[in-house]
Amino acid sequence: MLTASTIDSALRAALDEDAPWGDITGEVFIPATASARAELRAREDGVLAGIEVFARAFTLVDQSVTVDLAAADGDAFTAGQVLATVAGPARAVLQAERIALNFCQRMSGIATQTRAYVEAAAGRARIVDTRKTTPGLRAFEKHAVVCGGGHNHRFGLSDAVMAKDNHLAVLTSEGLSVAEAIRTARARLPHTTMMIEVEVDRLDQVPAVLDGGADIIMLDNFTLAQLREGVELVDGRAVIEASGNVTLETIPEVAATGVDVISSGGLTHSVRAIDLGLDLSLEV
Repeated sequence: MLTASTIDSALRAALDEDAPWGDITGEVFIPATASARAELRAREDGVLAGIEVFARAFTLVDQSVTVDLAAADGDAFTAGQVLATVAGPARAVLQAERIALNFCQRMSGIATQTRAYVEAAAGRARIVDTRKTTPGLRAFEKHAVVCGGGHNHRFGLSDAVMAKDNHLAVLTSEGLSVAEAIRTARARLPHTTMMIEVEVDRLDQVPAVLDGGADIIMLDNFTLAQLREGVELVDGRAVIEASGNVTLETIPEVAATGVDVISSGGLTHSVRAIDLGLDLSLEV
């Protein structure tokens, strides 16, 4: 998912945004011959994600910059720990610094949040992300979820069938049967993408969805009591996903209802970046 091409494309866009005509501060303050060595250091505990992206930001600016990694994506780290060392032309190091940190800090924030969710679920349900991601950065953010021990939901609209509440509303307005719509959709799908997920927001919608043969049923914004009732009603005939208003505090109770999957947009859409710093020393 997070390919070298995707990384380079996003980094080039970020560098073009930050320094479209070069770094004038570096050019007027820093001698062209100056070199620098810097350490990526954690300023709080967390889970690492995006370290390869961090490293690539520097080598895109100047291929002579070297980055030695002291930790890998998915590693837990503690405040004060050195995660990487950067060395090379000072102007290049300074120009790439903010972009490198922006990616790594946000991705590590997502990985750290995901790890907390996974631990709160205690193995009783799978933690997955959603499409509530930063436009253009979905591959980075979904990669970070995996680094934190979570799993990815569908990447986008093109790789899985998922009928949500608005799809069902259109069917209802057209006087169409949900069960028949599911069966028709399956008949139209190639055999490689025949898994169908349907979102419901009321228990009385579940029988029709089961009758249609849905493989996954998302119970959206259900109370804990309703989730337990939904699990009993489905009775193993479909994978059950709980979603809506999921927080770190509610994860243990939601997982205990017996659902198979818990999805949360909070893993990506409102996460706090982890505080990482690049401590730099110049060698002129």
